[in-house]
Amino acid sequence: MQYLFPKDFMFGTSTAAAQIETPFEHDWQGVKAKDGSVFDRTTDHELRLKEDAKIIASLAPYYRMGLQWSKLQREPMGNFDGESVREYTAFLDDLLKRNVKIMMVLHHFTNPKWFAALGGWEKEENAHYWVDFAIKVVDTFGKYVSHWNTFNEPNVYASFGWITGDFPPFKNNPVLAAKVVKNMGKAHDEVYDYIKQKFPHQPIGISLNTVVFHPENMLGWFPARLGDWWFMEWVPQHFEKADFFGMSYYARLPHDPLPITGIDHQEKLKAMGRRHDDMWEYYPEGLRICMDRYWKKYKKPIIITENGVADESDSLRQHAIADYAKIIHQALQDGIDVQGYFWWSTWDNFEWHLGPAMKFGLYTCDWETKERKPKASAKIYAKLAHLRMLETVDEEISDPVAEGAIS
Repeated sequence: MQYLFPKDFMFGTSTAAAQIETPFEHDWQGVKAKDGSVFDRTTDHELRLKEDAKIIASLAPYYRMGLQWSKLQREPMGNFDGESVREYTAFLDDLLKRNVKIMMVLHHFTNPKWFAALGGWEKEENAHYWVDFAIKVVDTFGKYVSHWNTFNEPNVYASFGWITGDFPPFKNNPVLAAKVVKNMGKAHDEVYDYIKQKFPHQPIGISLNTVVFHPENMLGWFPARLGDWWFMEWVPQHFEKADFFGMSYYARLPHDPLPITGIDHQEKLKAMGRRHDDMWEYYPEGLRICMDRYWKKYKKPIIITENGVADESDSLRQHAIADYAKIIHQALQDGIDVQGYFWWSTWDNFEWHLGPAMKFGLYTCDWETKERKPKASAKIYAKLAHLRMLETVDEEISDPVAEGAIS
């Protein structure tokens, strides 16, 4: 069966600068992940720009990326570092020559150490430092950009940095988390206005992480509802000035009474009889649930800015590409204005507090040699992305869950 997508539908892949480049004086540098790895040398992207541009172009006609704030701007309100500007410009030029269009992310979890030392996003008066950086990015690289993404997942950033304590600055203070969101929301509005004046035809949006919070029993109802309210309602209302609503989606999150942040343990998911990848419950139907919810609320175009599975074997990933493509195709048929879909991630990288053990990429990245190699899923996604068509035959992509590859 064939599933055809509109000719202007955006298929792409996603990365984050900090997860693929060697860190330069940012607040994640030196952080120890849960797998014991230290956030230091990641995938050597800055040393493999031509190779990576070729990989990116082979996979899809769009690429969602960011720039290291700490590398470009090494002091408050400072001019951009010339060598870093030349490096990024050469890379963007190469992508342009390969007919790859860019969605540029202006903040993806990391901050310069100098910004963190000033109190970071906890202080309203610090927001102007990021606004200055963002304006300089727009002025310097704007001609290469198709779409803008101001903040990546501010609901994750605030939650993990100031509630669960998994991200820098490793705090447990919901009041400060709320301040961070408010400060980011005001900065988003200011940068939105600047881009709209400078490049009026370049769409600007936010990217929010979306989750289906699911209580496993009556006692799990309250933590699930609390998580849903904060993650899916309260945080998004601070970023409503947007031309499109960017969504990342990975999982349904079951809730017992504790932990209040949900169940993401494979052993418990397996005992519950739930399909899962190497991190979360595998629940592709949740993408449609989240799309329906935000389409009904905002009636703004939707772009899936991140979606994928943590799957070292690659077997579930091959199946997931078709599962998610079918869901998006049906949403289009039902009248939801879905304009794009970006797979996370282009190649395996350093997955924040979880380290390189979590494999999301369409390409592998050997953690010693940094050599990239395509997985079987890369060919499947590239065909979908470039042809804007999914062609399925039941025997083509077998279900790894049914075969026992994934519990």
